[in-house]
Amino acid sequence: MNLQLQRWIDRWVGVPLCAAVSGVDKIIRSFKPLSRTADQAPRAIVVILLSEMGSLVLAHDMFTRLKTRYPNAELHALLFRKNREILDLMQVIAPANVHTVDDKSLGGLLSSLWQAIGELRRAKVDVAIDCELFSRISSLLSYASGAAVRVGFHRHTQEGLYRGSHINRPVPYNPYHHISAQFLTLARAIDSTAVPKSKLPANLAAVGAGKPPPHVRLGAALVPGIQGRLAQDFPAIAGKPLVLVYPGGGILPIRAWPLASYTALCEGLVADGCAVAVIGLKDDQALAQELVANVNRAFPASAGSAVIDLTGYTRSISELLALFHVARLLVTNDGGPGQFAALTPIWTLMLFGPETPSLYAPLTPKCHSFYSQWPCSPCLTAYNHRSSYCDGDNQCLKVIAPAAVLAKARECLAAP
Repeated sequence: MNLQLQRWIDRWVGVPLCAAVSGVDKIIRSFKPLSRTADQAPRAIVVILLSEMGSLVLAHDMFTRLKTRYPNAELHALLFRKNREILDLMQVIAPANVHTVDDKSLGGLLSSLWQAIGELRRAKVDVAIDCELFSRISSLLSYASGAAVRVGFHRHTQEGLYRGSHINRPVPYNPYHHISAQFLTLARAIDSTAVPKSKLPANLAAVGAGKPPPHVRLGAALVPGIQGRLAQDFPAIAGKPLVLVYPGGGILPIRAWPLASYTALCEGLVADGCAVAVIGLKDDQALAQELVANVNRAFPASAGSAVIDLTGYTRSISELLALFHVARLLVTNDGGPGQFAALTPIWTLMLFGPETPSLYAPLTPKCHSFYSQWPCSPCLTAYNHRSSYCDGDNQCLKVIAPAAVLAKARECLAAP
């Protein structure tokens, strides 16, 4: 389903459903108060993080905290099917306990939701942690899972973000803290007795916040396999340091640095003797081909292809991570590839504007974030359903100079 349809359903179907479920829950609690006390250890916990692959990487510390704090609890996850591979690679949850939802069509969504709810009820989860900021379906799923304890972000008296009152461990969303620290606060809120649930000493609420996730273990043949394919398919790049660029904006094009800026950056990198490859999904091929053509026109034909198109080249997240092991540097818009890079040794330059690195910077010392701090930025927030009011003229990104990015790229390429 496209993003606008998802937003429409979430608002016009989600709001009344959240209100109805909250009313039913209030009636049930008046007859049967919550029996579980804060000192009772959970038997089974489900983490609901449906939509963002990059957020799964940022939630690594939360998964670790849950397993450490509740070693006897069975840990489950509920997410979109397309995001499963990155969670499996992180090895934080047993594969049998990963429950997926198919969002490709409305019919597939409904049938897979029904199946996932049944699986969670059979697992007898008693705690649900809803990590979503922007959707109401996740709060409904936390209730449908059968969990008696439901942790999630809550608006309190703020406008927008209505997700019902059936979340009985409400945590105020804090736009001033990195999202990884907020995920940790959700985990700690399971047995918090404070008001609000996030009123916790720093050593309890955010231990490990900002800690880089461990690098994933890839199959022994993956990295040599990518190296061999590149050598066969693009012999002109042999012996040159490889730089990857991701110019696509995904489902939020407002997050993309201008193509002209990427062109200037790539021209500088090629002039320095680097091989440059454009990465992305098959949907990004038209943009990639335009970038490749722009840069290659600036260099003589005898030099071979200065920039190559690798959109759709990797067939899985595993192969993309293997490519990150082969390359020296990734330059990317805010999005999944920059977060995945934290799971590998590659240096990363990440361009922010409509969203802020204060909340979403990758947790790795090998990443530098560019952010211009315009008065209207960030404009994609939990309070506007990530629907920017910008007219498309994303000056917050346009003012980031290619020369500044090139200079930082040279620093990274010179580092060990």
